[in-house]
Amino acid sequence: MTTPPHPAAQPGFTDIRSGDWIDRYAPTAARPYLRLARLDRPIGTWLLLFPCWWSTALASSGLPDWRLLALFAVGAVVMRGAGCTVNDILDRDIDGRVERTRGRPIPSGAVSVRQALAFLVLQLLIGLAVLVQFNAATVALGVLSLVLVFTYPLMKRITWWPQAFLGLTFNWGALVGWTAVRGELDWPALALYAAGIAWTLGYDTIYAHQDKEDDARIGVKSTALRLGDASKMWIYGFYTLTFAGLILAARLAGLGPWGQPLLALAGLHLAWQLATWIPDDQEDCLAKFRSNRWFGWLVLAAFVAGRVL
Repeated sequence: MTTPPHPAAQPGFTDIRSGDWIDRYAPTAARPYLRLARLDRPIGTWLLLFPCWWSTALASSGLPDWRLLALFAVGAVVMRGAGCTVNDILDRDIDGRVERTRGRPIPSGAVSVRQALAFLVLQLLIGLAVLVQFNAATVALGVLSLVLVFTYPLMKRITWWPQAFLGLTFNWGALVGWTAVRGELDWPALALYAAGIAWTLGYDTIYAHQDKEDDARIGVKSTALRLGDASKMWIYGFYTLTFAGLILAARLAGLGPWGQPLLALAGLHLAWQLATWIPDDQEDCLAKFRSNRWFGWLVLAAFVAGRVL
């Protein structure tokens, strides 16, 4: 399946915003490292964190343990930063040829590869300090996730479906959240993991449409290029599987009925995304991608309500 030519990327389009809190408050020497860890763009941290919180809430018998939620929050910030650092080290030559990413710290020269590697080690050590606070099953799963963290950035070179591998990586928290509470895996966690993978296939295909012109020019693969003008239809399918997976996970876990209205609102949010999405508008692609934060909160609220009420 191929894609007809699209309008060129908007000149100067970037997801790095000057004048933000990093420019205003962070020390000059720290700024490129904060941007390397994407602390200026927290949406990726939310997307990594929500599966952890969803699974923790679903596995709990009442309100989820705030200490587990806090540990997952710190871990998500650190490991998302580590993943972005790995990605930027491996993609430094590609990023320099893409309009949206050429201003990132490594391709712009603000951070050297050696400095980025040292920063990566620091983040991994902090992540390890967080991980060892959990039980043995969760520690084992956390260590296994590193295989995905380090291999995902290579997938855009060898498959049209790197978004599927991102889904495997970003939704690993659906497994570790469950084991953090229950000490073992069970079917609700696996159903939630599958739902999260489908969700990622949807939102990251939307995200990939920002770069389709540059990606096609330099030979980088993505679902945006593979699915082309049929992307919206496919994403409807991905989001339908997401909603079905969430319902299945809730039923397998014995979630109470008060969660159902909020899950329905979450499903309506996904429908709104696609109904209003403009695939050839880079700003709209980014806005729709970021709106998945609200979907994450709705699902979390549904799981908490179903357990508490």
